[in-house]
Amino acid sequence: MNILRLNKPARTEPEPTVAELDAIECEMPLIAAEVELLDAQIISLDRPLTELDSRRIRRARRKVLAARRRLTAHARQGVSA
Repeated sequence: MNILRLNKPARTEPEPTVAELDAIECEMPLIAAEVELLDAQIISLDRPLTELDSRRIRRARRKVLAARRRLTAHARQGVSA
């Protein structure tokens, strides 16, 4: 009986760098806000839209816009610094 030794395949994608992890961390508030908006939209799909659903969606949209503004301002500060 012959036993073949298999080498581990080489990783084709390197691990994320510290800079990439920092960028992801910086974008997390926007990602969380977008998930909240998506949740609010999904909830309203299977039933008639109530006033509470409308408020939830509007609030989630405002959170997304605020997170985008903060991220854009942060990016501009990084460029000008």
